[in-house]
Amino acid sequence: MTRPITAGVDGSQESLAALAWAAREAVRREAPLRVVHAWRFQPQDTAGVGDRDAQERSVRDAVAEYVRTVTERHPGLTVDTDVREADDAVAALLAAGADAEALVLGSRGHGAVVGFLLGSVGQRVIAEATRPVVLVRDGDEAATEAAGREVVVGQQGEPEDSADVIGFAFEAAAARDATVRAVRAWTLPTVFTYSPGSMALADEAGGLEQYERKALGEALGPWRERFPDVPVIEHVEMGSAGQVLLSVAGGAQLVVVGRRARRTAVGARIGSVAHGVLHHADCPVAVVPHT
Repeated sequence: MTRPITAGVDGSQESLAALAWAAREAVRREAPLRVVHAWRFQPQDTAGVGDRDAQERSVRDAVAEYVRTVTERHPGLTVDTDVREADDAVAALLAAGADAEALVLGSRGHGAVVGFLLGSVGQRVIAEATRPVVLVRDGDEAATEAAGREVVVGQQGEPEDSADVIGFAFEAAAARDATVRAVRAWTLPTVFTYSPGSMALADEAGGLEQYERKALGEALGPWRERFPDVPVIEHVEMGSAGQVLLSVAGGAQLVVVGRRARRTAVGARIGSVAHGVLHHADCPVAVVPHT
C-alpha cells in the first residue's frame, strides 16, 4: 500500500503553499494526498458562528474549497480529507502523519536572518514525529522548483545511522529526475574524541578527509544500487554540518536532514543541524527521524 503525502492546513497562506507542494509531491510519487485540518470549537467565534455544528460546517466547507483548488490543478490526483475537532493540534497532526510518506506543514515566513519561522506547533511536530516532516514556506511555488535540480542530503555517522535520511533523499530525487548531492561535514578530532584506534583507521584510509570520503561512499552504496538512474554528487568538506549543507543548497529543490528519534531527559528535540538548516534554507526542508 502506497503511503499518502499528508498536508496540514489551517487556512493560512503558508499552509496553502504547503498543500500545493504536497499535491505536486503526491503526483510525482504517484501517491494519494491526504488533507488534514484540526479545528477547535470557539464559543465566541468572531465570524458570528457560535454553535459547534455551524463552525464544523464552515471548516468543512473551507477544506472542500482547498481540495477543489488542488484537484483542478491535478485532475488525476486521489485526495481524501481528515477534518477533526481536537484540543491539541500537535497530537492531531502527529496521528494523521503517523502512516504518511511525509507530513507537510507551512512556515510563517522567511527572512535573511530568521529563515523558517516555526511556531510552537511546528516545532513540536518536527521534534516528535515518527515520519518525515517537510517544511514549506509561504511563497513557495512550482516555478521555483524548476530552477533547482538537486536534492541535498546530509549524512553523518555510520551507514545505518543515516539510512532513512538518505533513502528519503533518493526517493525524492528519483521522483523529480533530480541529482542527489550527499554532504558529509567533518571536523578535526578534539582531545576528548581522539583515540589511537580512530586515528589508525584514518591513517589506513589515507588521512582524515579520505576516511570521511570512504564513510560517505559506504553509506551511499546501497542506495546507488537501488536507484542506479539517480545521479549522485559526493561532497565532503571540513566545517560545521549545518553551514556546509547551507553552502551547497543554493540550487536545491529540497534539503533533507536527519533528527535523532530517541528522546532525551528534556524530551524530544529537533537537533542542532536540522534547527540551523531550518533557520536559513531557501527551499523546502525535510526532517527525517532516525535511530
